[in-house]
Amino acid sequence: MKPKLAAKVRLKHDRHDDQWLLLYPERGQVLNATAAAIAQRLDGTRTVAAIAEELAREHGAPVAEVEADVAALVEQLAAKGLLA
Repeated sequence: MKPKLAAKVRLKHDRHDDQWLLLYPERGQVLNATAAAIAQRLDGTRTVAAIAEELAREHGAPVAEVEADVAALVEQLAAKGLLA
């Protein structure tokens, strides 16, 4: 599976508050740094495993732990209908 944010979803950086937001019809969600890093990679070209490997390499974290975080966020977004 190569998850991708749905067309109705925008990832936006709020410079004023220095935070990332997922904006979708009539709602929005503030993302922490980890969720933002994952969401930025949900472009339909990478698998969950590839995203996890990339982030683990960047942050020197165990791939298995990062993959669990990526999978959890993908599941949450899918449950809300925010993935294509």
